[in-house]
Amino acid sequence: MLAKVLSFGLQGLEGYPVLVEADVYNGLPAYELVGLPDTAVKESKERVRSAIKNSGFEYPAKRITVNLAPADMKKEGPLYDLAIAVGLLAASDQVLPDFLKYMVIFGELSLNGDVRPVNGILPLVIEARKRGFNLMVVPYENAREASYINDVRILPVRNLRELSKILNKQEKPVFDSVSQWKAPEHQSPDIDFSMIKGQEKAKRAMEIAAAGGHNILLIGPPGSGKSMLAKSLPGILPDFTFEEALEVTKIHSIAGELRSQNQEIVCRRPFRSPHHTSSAAAVIGGGAKSRPGEISLAHRGVLYFDELPEFNRALLEALRQPLEDGIISISRANAKVSYPADFMFVASMNPCPCGNFGSEDAECRCSPGQIARYLSRISGPLLDRIDLHIEVDRVRYDDIRSKKAQESSAEVRTRVNEARRLQNERYREIRKFCNAQLSSGQIGKYCEVEPQAETLLKSAYEKLKLSARSYTRVVLVARTIADLERSKTVQAAHVAEAIQYRTLDRKYWGNSFHD
Repeated sequence: MLAKVLSFGLQGLEGYPVLVEADVYNGLPAYELVGLPDTAVKESKERVRSAIKNSGFEYPAKRITVNLAPADMKKEGPLYDLAIAVGLLAASDQVLPDFLKYMVIFGELSLNGDVRPVNGILPLVIEARKRGFNLMVVPYENAREASYINDVRILPVRNLRELSKILNKQEKPVFDSVSQWKAPEHQSPDIDFSMIKGQEKAKRAMEIAAAGGHNILLIGPPGSGKSMLAKSLPGILPDFTFEEALEVTKIHSIAGELRSQNQEIVCRRPFRSPHHTSSAAAVIGGGAKSRPGEISLAHRGVLYFDELPEFNRALLEALRQPLEDGIISISRANAKVSYPADFMFVASMNPCPCGNFGSEDAECRCSPGQIARYLSRISGPLLDRIDLHIEVDRVRYDDIRSKKAQESSAEVRTRVNEARRLQNERYREIRKFCNAQLSSGQIGKYCEVEPQAETLLKSAYEKLKLSARSYTRVVLVARTIADLERSKTVQAAHVAEAIQYRTLDRKYWGNSFHD
């Protein structure tokens, strides 16, 4: 007898339907699994056999053929175990097939018949809903994650026997209640802005970066507080919207991050800080199964590179395309997948190998050649994609000993949230979340620049020999500064401040590089 059970597979973030066809017929006992299964899918044979027997059912002592259609797409992972087991039980008349055509089944099986959670359940459920299905059978531990999707009935199951009783109408299904999104209360950050002494210009730049989603580079000697500034950034990042949270959760679900952190949905903006020895596949994404890398796990959050010149040059150059487009495409011989990678890029570095080049307090011991080689590890095109370049000098003794109360992260975050609210309203039609996401073609419509500011922009463009991309970044930073002051137009003062954050590349790298 032939039975059909529907499941879904993933290629990147995109899902596609997988029809599990189980045929049980007379002949010498054998088991054939076809449809381009990977090793994990092939091994389902023994998991399914043991699960069926240990759940009190009879494993068919006949010839069995299981086909995973479409046959020309690679099937990966153990998420088809439960669908295969149900298909075999239906084909051998041990469960009724009446409801199978209405439901989509996901789940890995243990040898005793328990249903284990799987990665990527959120994008799988979202894709199934798009295709018109609204009844999903999921592992019990995945139910809360899946229940954030509206217009879908989530049926969580703990084991194969529980599902078989529901299919045989011996028990009524108990659907999971819909989870309502509620923005979490903001936790006290590990490093509060009030802990940072001095560095007022750098803190102002961090506020602007957070308000507009801009990339930022911190340059300064060792011990000046660059890492502390970067690690204080999560405390002033704007609150998540539900749409952003779903986007991020889909990526973290595929990567298995939700299970490892015991989360149902990502509620706070990611802050990822890979070590400089990380491989390109770990940071950019890819590998044998084309998994998302750190840049995608940082989507809608922050990717922080400490000691930027220590990272592999090829890896740094690979950042150029996602920094520009907000997406990373990974092409392999058997597949091409794309992942979102719209993140704030935050980097810190010393100005030279000893760290004292340009310092007012310490003498640099490096030769001009050593400094040039060190700085040349950061290419001009990459610098061009970083909106704010900030020089961080050593903290003064008077600042360290000062009793003056410093502004807290909560106070800064209030202004950042208000600026983001203005941006969300302004860009609602084009589905943008912040100023940094605007393209050069959208600046004219959404960034109204006053005549005096326009004159200043023209002067800076010609004297500083800005590239077209640098010009765009200056305007967008000025727009963010205007938002922080609740100004409808970009004024000359906003442009003047934005230009200040684009001069360090001339001081350290000169004016000789081009895109």
